[in-house]
Amino acid sequence: MAKKLYIGGLSYDTTEATLKETFSQAGTVETAVVITDRMSGRSKGFGFVEMSSDEEAAKAIEMFNGKDIDGRNVTVNEARPMEPRAPRQGGGGFNRDNRGFGGSDNRDRNRW
Repeated sequence: MAKKLYIGGLSYDTTEATLKETFSQAGTVETAVVITDRMSGRSKGFGFVEMSSDEEAAKAIEMFNGKDIDGRNVTVNEARPMEPRAPRQGGGGFNRDNRGFGGSDNRDRNRW
């Protein structure tokens, strides 16, 4: 069964190909993903590698945790499942009076 690993502290220059090549030294890499920012497309400095077995995942943790990849000492550990997030409370660009931000309302006209 495949085991997913969290890789933290990555250089912004590290690519998925680099992760796959590096972690293949510990065994078969099923997937390698560098997480990027949606807006800029730039790496967020962490990623995930999925190894094909628990033994290979343990070997990868032992081999690479605290070691240098692309000039940065990385953290490698077993990935935890993503925890559910609370629903977002929407502001929607309105203040408490639902008038929106930055504009005036009719009450301002009555002051003159």
